[in-house]
Amino acid sequence: MSSQAAGALSPAAPSSDSPSHTPLHALHLRRGARMVPFAGYAMPLHYPAGLLKEHLQTRAAAGFFDVSHMGQIALAPRSGTVEDAARALEASIPIDILGLGIGRQRYGFLTDASGGILDDLMVARLADRLHVVVNAANKAVDLAHLRAQLPDTVEITPLPQALIALQGPKAAEVLARLAPEVEAMRFMDVREVAILGAPCLVSRSGYTGEDGFEIAVPEDRAEAVAEAILAAPEVLPVGLGARDSLRLEAGLPLHGADIDPGTSPVEAGLAWAISPARRRGGARPGGFPGADRILAEMAEGPARRRVGLRPEGRAPVRAEAPLFAEEVGGAVVGRVTSGGFGPSLGAPVAMGFLPTGLTPPGTRVFAEVRGQRLAATVTPLPFVPAGFKRG
Repeated sequence: MSSQAAGALSPAAPSSDSPSHTPLHALHLRRGARMVPFAGYAMPLHYPAGLLKEHLQTRAAAGFFDVSHMGQIALAPRSGTVEDAARALEASIPIDILGLGIGRQRYGFLTDASGGILDDLMVARLADRLHVVVNAANKAVDLAHLRAQLPDTVEITPLPQALIALQGPKAAEVLARLAPEVEAMRFMDVREVAILGAPCLVSRSGYTGEDGFEIAVPEDRAEAVAEAILAAPEVLPVGLGARDSLRLEAGLPLHGADIDPGTSPVEAGLAWAISPARRRGGARPGGFPGADRILAEMAEGPARRRVGLRPEGRAPVRAEAPLFAEEVGGAVVGRVTSGGFGPSLGAPVAMGFLPTGLTPPGTRVFAEVRGQRLAATVTPLPFVPAGFKRG
């Protein structure tokens, strides 16, 4: 993947003549990473092993990712209880936060008054606070949005700490050598754990479709924890290039590309994240920004949907390629939002939006690439089965 392609990973990334550095910047340089600007940070695009090896190592064993550019925010009660803070957050998000148990995490999104997705995020509930992780390019806007939405009884604190992801079928085995208690965790569990004596917040989650963990660690201990993980023979450091191809194969949307304020959660295929309690007929239906549109689309269906696409042949179909229902003539009916080569499949894969009538699996459509229309078949997501530990 070129640096230009990496830039496409974050269309809304802030521009800066002097990008910020994560706490692991020196580690990346020591390991020979090719650094590129991304969401206002200097980030590794790939290491000497290359994108293909990094991708396949993550699928077969374990990959290490620096995701410290992401935003981490603590929501704690100034008065009242954590349940009061959860109730306040739930009023501004279409997710069941009150029903989220202590030590559990949930995927969700911030929506605007028109039902569009301002950002997608993760919310973890701990005994004394909520822990929210948001996308790097949106973290300042998200922080301002939360401060505007939540009452003064909730203290909102951005957290200056590193965030590491360890992903792959060997991730639990590797991390358990440093913190044995993580092996008993299941998908979306969250636990406060000491790693090399450093107080860390560990969640069994990630954005590759593989089993794995995200580890929030104090900045001054991040390099020691990272080097200890990377010392395992099963682990390779992984850059933005393979991070993007892994999440694409997993059918996971990227904010600013596949989802944005012009996209509703239902159109994006994310209605599964809206818990029954927040739907029509539930215990606490609606009440969040954009509820009228979102709940109506859940009941009646949206006009368009995000789909997986398997292009025929070997040529990748990239983001922004227009989609047509016919091989010749006809109007544009949709567009590709993410696309590239899927190393695990040995073939190109893509995601995009099509009118609902063209979204049944097996439907053949055509993507225009350099003036030619290439056939692609609508395919269920994910392209590669998830490897999460659910039991």
